[in-house]
Amino acid sequence: MKIKIATIAGLALTIMSCTSGKSSTDSSVNTDENNTTMTSVENIKWVISTLEGQGVSHKEQNGQSIHFMLDSKNNRVTGFSGCNTFMGTYKLEEGNRISFSQMASTRMACPDADFDEQQILSIFETADNFAISGNTLALNKAKRAPLAIFEKGVMDQSPIVEKYWKLKTLEGKDVKMADNQEREIFFTLKSQDNRITGFAGCNSISGEYTLEEGNRIRFHNLATTLMSCPDVDVKESEFLKIFEIADNYTIIDDVLSLNVGRRAPLAVFEAVYFD
Repeated sequence: MKIKIATIAGLALTIMSCTSGKSSTDSSVNTDENNTTMTSVENIKWVISTLEGQGVSHKEQNGQSIHFMLDSKNNRVTGFSGCNTFMGTYKLEEGNRISFSQMASTRMACPDADFDEQQILSIFETADNFAISGNTLALNKAKRAPLAIFEKGVMDQSPIVEKYWKLKTLEGKDVKMADNQEREIFFTLKSQDNRITGFAGCNSISGEYTLEEGNRIRFHNLATTLMSCPDVDVKESEFLKIFEIADNYTIIDDVLSLNVGRRAPLAVFEAVYFD
């Protein structure tokens, strides 16, 4: 009888051990699945689909789609709200919780735009969680209906496009804005029609550009206005020459260098985002 009791006890311990091991394994799988759910929202271009329950018929504005993207390397969010680009930071937590900092954006004027940018930016002020189903992402507030729904889109071809690039150095020398200068020297590459626009210190500039693999870039048909600014201490010709000879670029974080061959940068710019 003692032998039988010992045998039964041993079997019970074996079953309990197996059950405990299985429970631990299942818990590990669930944790992995949660991690996969959280990280799958990052490094993807999310294009607007619906806003406050209404379908968005004008997803394309000024040559590009209204979208945002979360960069997992530095926890930064960037996007396009219909006329301007915007940026900020974000934080992910367990349970598909998400929070965003206040967004900064460029200050381009688009009087013909048929979309209220503030509606897009308000999503990030309000959202506190998200849900992913297939190729769609919903940004939500608590358990209410989604604030907005996004779909996976095609990634942009280059981070140089659709940013406000302010001139920092020219041929290795720091550039400072003169007191009597109308505005800072800058340029922007527009995705629509591959156009370049900007300001050279006295005159506005416009033209075209082409991008190729390996961060190759070329500028074409550059033109300027013909304003005379005798009191402005800016050598526009030196700045404009950059676009004649530059053939490649490098970007590290928000710093852009325009180069020719492997020489030292012709000019260095920084991306500017406006509150």
